[in-house]
Amino acid sequence: MKIVRLNVSVQGNGFPILCLHGHPGSGRSLSVFTQHLSKRFQTISPDLRGYGNSQTSTNFEITDHLTDLEALLHQYQIQRCLVLGWSLGGILALEMALRLPQHVTGLILIATAARPWGNHPPISWQDNLYTGLASILNRLNPGWQWNIDTFGQRSLYRYLIQRHTPATYHYLAQEAMPAYLQTSRQATRALSNALKRGYNRLPDIDKIQCPCLVLAGACDRHITAASSQETAHHLPNAEWHCYPTTAHLFPWEVPNQVLADIDNWLQRYPHAVGEA
Repeated sequence: MKIVRLNVSVQGNGFPILCLHGHPGSGRSLSVFTQHLSKRFQTISPDLRGYGNSQTSTNFEITDHLTDLEALLHQYQIQRCLVLGWSLGGILALEMALRLPQHVTGLILIATAARPWGNHPPISWQDNLYTGLASILNRLNPGWQWNIDTFGQRSLYRYLIQRHTPATYHYLAQEAMPAYLQTSRQATRALSNALKRGYNRLPDIDKIQCPCLVLAGACDRHITAASSQETAHHLPNAEWHCYPTTAHLFPWEVPNQVLADIDNWLQRYPHAVGEA
């Protein structure tokens, strides 16, 4: 499979932190992390193959993301980096730690799991209708309380978030919607195929020796908190936090708490960012 040259956003200076988005997503949808972390470190947030501005017309497998990311490390001459991954990005972060342990100094795993499972209920036509209306109105007027109360809380957003605040809906309008529209069929197919095959890396992740921070939303219906906790239990050097009354997009629900927990973890594991 040919390497896809990824569209990349680089911010700040210092020890590199590779930030990997979920599905649907783009490097831009990680701004809640990159704007904060780039004050102290260099953040590198690519659009993965088939997402954002890294489009391809060729079908691919989920493992092809790793080929692109390894090429990205070579392109930027990165010998060692911390990897932060959200959802699919967290799965790829685990895969990188297994494939390139000499390059990965630590992992921050957001709403993800080595054996991901969900408990999302069936989707009705009303769900799709309300989600479409909520998304269009929120794009036109981000954080509009009437729209949140009338359509947002009755839409599929209720499975992605638990705290229907204007601040969270601003993230949905400015980062989730554009990323959704730029997610290709090829990217969706690659992830779907991996999940249908019963993706499970639990038997292997005990090989990951670097420090890991695993964060979960208690009400996550896409990748359950229980599956994230299971992953943390199998990692030799992991810390696990679970945020009550939040779901899969919890970094947009409780950003200050999440960032504070990341900062505290980095203080306890300075070698994860080359400071020891």
